[in-house]
Amino acid sequence: MRKLYDRMRMASRVAVSSFFVATVLASPQVLADDAARRIKLLEERLQAIQMELEKVKTESTQSTQKVTEKVNVLEQTTNQTVQKVNTIEQAKATSENRASASGGDVERRKDNMVFFRGGFTHAMTRRDGSSIRSDVVPVGAQDQADKNGWYTGAGLDWNLTNDVWGLLPRTSVSAELMFEYKNFANTVQGNALANYPSMLAGGALDPRSVTVSQFTLTASPKIRFFEGSKVRPWIIPMGLAIHVVSPTTESITYLTPGVQFGAGIDYNIWKNFYVGIDGRYQLSAGKSDGVKIDGMTVGGYVGIGF
Repeated sequence: MRKLYDRMRMASRVAVSSFFVATVLASPQVLADDAARRIKLLEERLQAIQMELEKVKTESTQSTQKVTEKVNVLEQTTNQTVQKVNTIEQAKATSENRASASGGDVERRKDNMVFFRGGFTHAMTRRDGSSIRSDVVPVGAQDQADKNGWYTGAGLDWNLTNDVWGLLPRTSVSAELMFEYKNFANTVQGNALANYPSMLAGGALDPRSVTVSQFTLTASPKIRFFEGSKVRPWIIPMGLAIHVVSPTTESITYLTPGVQFGAGIDYNIWKNFYVGIDGRYQLSAGKSDGVKIDGMTVGGYVGIGF
């Protein structure tokens, strides 16, 4: 029994020793596998980090290129702006030098004008009136004025647009307000109403002198061509005219409406001073209480821009 016991104990020791030796021999292999796994995991993480860094580097390069392009465009725009400013300053300096060299003759032209007119007038018919030739008072001298006479007047042009509100370049439109005085005669012999004493009161024929005249107030659009030129023709396509006749009509009426047409030409002689010639025709609708006041004027004028 004792030998059997000793053999079993020996076998147990051998088994334990074999298990220990096997465990010791297996541990390095396990450790090696774990280390390899961790190294592989670390390599994968390093590769991921490297890829992220490459991506960031690429995006940074693209952003830098875009910023560089924008900076270049901004520099080009700035240079162009500086060149334009320099060109404008040079042109301004050149203009100022020319103005100084010419003694200040170069001056901006004004768009508005006040003008003073005078010249020849012609009536289409000879005038009747309450104190000259009259069918109402056919007593005494029945004299009439000549058709021809002279006129004087003045007016104001107020500029509205320099390009017909964008429709026609270099063509301006002004609103003209003008008045004129026409004189056809100062020595027309009066009828019984202009007799001293009146023949209606039994007086002898002794006619007094009567002045035949006419006052005209007009408001018209005036179209001027060649804006910026020294020579500028113009037209009045149609305007309103109000006439005051003297002596009055045989029905004691003195106001007569009508229309006006006109054409002329301006010439800029110096700075804002102008001279010009014009012709106008005034037309009324028939006779006003037996008086027809249609007529025309031809003359010259002097204008001052403001």
